Amino acid sequence: MAFYENVSTRTYIAGAVIPQFSFVQLAANGKVLVPALGGRADATTMTESTAVDQAITGAYDGRVMVKAGGAIARGGPVATNAAGLAVAAALGNVIVGYALEAAVINQIMTVEINRAGTLQP
Repeated sequence: MAFYENVSTRTYIAGAVIPQFSFVQLAANGKVLVPALGGRADATTMTESTAVDQAITGAYDGRVMVKAGGAIARGGPVATNAAGLAVAAALGNVIVGYALEAAVINQIMTVEINRAGTLQP
């Protein structure tokens, strides 16, 4: 069962329509967008954005909930796909967190978020 724990949050401005439980990255214009495949993530969305320039709440630290974009093993390193969903980190991906539970595609799961920007070896 997915959960939030010891979470630090912040309000961002969405640069696009962004679903709840997605990874997001702060762009140069100060708005958040979903990251590129295997890219860095700054937070996960706790609310959704239904329009550009809408306020959106993001969790940037702690144990956060995110939607899985594929099968992920418990304890495994997590990356983001091009839709902002959690996937198992592949070679060269930025590790954005570690899975606290196993997940299958479209499952809401818990990840210990990691903003250190380390690459999957």
